[in-house]
Amino acid sequence: MPLEIVRNDITRMDVDAIVNAANTSLKMGGGVCGAIFRTAGIDELQEACDKIGGCRIGQAVITDGFNLDAKFIIHTPGPIWQGGSNQEADLLKASYYNSLELAKNYQCESVAFPLISTGIYGYPKEEALQIAVSTISSFLLHHDMLVYLVVFDKKSFVLSKKLFTSINQYIDQHYVEEAERTFNGIRRKERYVMEQVKEVEIPHPDLYAEADHSLVNLLNQLDESFSERLFRLIDEKGTTDVETYKRANIDRRLFSKIRNESDYTPKKKTAIAFAIALKLNLEETIELLAAAGYTLSHSSKFDIIIEFFIKQANYNIHELNEALFVFDQPLLGI
Repeated sequence: MPLEIVRNDITRMDVDAIVNAANTSLKMGGGVCGAIFRTAGIDELQEACDKIGGCRIGQAVITDGFNLDAKFIIHTPGPIWQGGSNQEADLLKASYYNSLELAKNYQCESVAFPLISTGIYGYPKEEALQIAVSTISSFLLHHDMLVYLVVFDKKSFVLSKKLFTSINQYIDQHYVEEAERTFNGIRRKERYVMEQVKEVEIPHPDLYAEADHSLVNLLNQLDESFSERLFRLIDEKGTTDVETYKRANIDRRLFSKIRNESDYTPKKKTAIAFAIALKLNLEETIELLAAAGYTLSHSSKFDIIIEFFIKQANYNIHELNEALFVFDQPLLGI
């Protein structure tokens, strides 16, 4: 199952488990920790934590969710940022990994994480985000679980300044070009229509019969369907079904549906997710999209961002989703 970035209050997530960015004594703290305690029930949750006694940095323990929608709360103390020279990165990775392992051991199918250690612990948000995404995505390559990375507001979510600037410039350049072409194209169409209106002729009845016959011929010569083309590409690229749907950030059940229904028409973002998973170039991506009835257009910021990543040969779907999230666009896969 996939990784999804959402803007929400983690205490309102309807999942099997939410993760609490805890302190080592498992006492009620501020920020996300305090919000979780208040929503779950301070007395009940603190009593459960006191029975456990404590938790080391990078490790994880679990309690009931009490008044939360989530069945469980996984508590993990992340590292305090001390400049990066005190194994902070390794400890932060351990917090995510051990939380995921604990969720798996308790048969959790869905888990929601905050950005651990980025609050009062001071971990730089950009580096913390990269560790969160890489650790979670690596885990999901081998396990089926729906994982949410929950941010409260856009200020909590930081994209690389260099990448953000490059994408912004690419959008500005190509979005303007398309707007100009569209405007000029509309004017040309208006002139053409006005010229043709005066020359309209009623077609002879025999022409309708010829058109019907031609339509039948065209329908008998349909190109391969999206599903047929997708699975041909999977074979040609020498990859497996499992590798493909995991790299596409696609749920296994949806992938099975696509495999079993030869005429299945996916959403555009799903088709693009497969193009990214298979590392298709721009021409191959457009051909795959065409099989589902879509294309890429410079009148869409979503499409321009996709084109930017493909031209950069950057096929990391989670980094692409980070960019789409920052620019308020739909995420791929899911």
